[in-house]
Amino acid sequence: MTKTIFGLACFLIAIGGAMGSANAQATRTWVSGVGDDANPCSRTAPCKTFAGAISKTAANGEISVLDPGGFGAVTITKSITINGDGTLAGILASLVNGVIINAGVNDKIVLRNLSFNGAGNGINGIRFLAGAQLTVERCTIEGFTGNGIDVAKTASGEVYVTNTHITEVNNGIRLATTAGFLTVGINNVTIVNTTTNGIDSATNGIFASVDRSNIVSSGANGIVVSAGNGTINVNSSMVTNNVTGVNAAITGSTIRISDNIIYNNGTDLAAVAGATVASDGTNRTGPSSGAVIPSAITLK
Repeated sequence: MTKTIFGLACFLIAIGGAMGSANAQATRTWVSGVGDDANPCSRTAPCKTFAGAISKTAANGEISVLDPGGFGAVTITKSITINGDGTLAGILASLVNGVIINAGVNDKIVLRNLSFNGAGNGINGIRFLAGAQLTVERCTIEGFTGNGIDVAKTASGEVYVTNTHITEVNNGIRLATTAGFLTVGINNVTIVNTTTNGIDSATNGIFASVDRSNIVSSGANGIVVSAGNGTINVNSSMVTNNVTGVNAAITGSTIRISDNIIYNNGTDLAAVAGATVASDGTNRTGPSSGAVIPSAITLK
């Protein structure tokens, strides 16, 4: 009888502990510039950093920002939204990556209204290693020695970047996967003053659309397929003051352009043999000092 009571007590303690652990994670948590990571991350007792809040936030939940502050770099391993709407939600990432995403195969991550500052020596603003989908909305990314957004996956996935400003980085957005396919949508994004490329499709399996965006003053290419058989569609965008504006730089790659201003680049349009830059005749280019040598091109 004593053993039975003891076993039942142990069982109830275990269940209670599990329930306490589960209850420790909330669907919505909060951070504040005057918070404390020892807090439960509730609205009335917010945490101090994103890293402190993420362990207390349930999968598919949201971390919201109460007031202006710098909330630190963070690694994301599950579906989550980090939302800085309505305030200054900063991530200062000197000598590190701002956000690393190394999540599950079905996980979806949203980064909204965040300011990433690499202080001139940060590595990458956002690094997407694993997960099903990354959405970046209304963010600013600047001052990184690597890439503004570095997609370096080993499987298929989706990437969507909208209403975002990227500057003073090596590559604005670099897209790569070692297996599968990446579907990428870039809409109303400004990329300016990059050391190398604005947008770089760097492996096989990249299918990207660039719409209503500005790619300005890149040290090499505004938009480039630099490796693999990637396809980029560029629509209603401005590509200007780059060394090369649009470049299909690898055999088998395709860049389709429509209704763009591709102007005042060292070379406006370029392609290697076996690659294609295809225009529907609604683009404006020039003046350009370089030759236009794509395998299929119609200019207007």
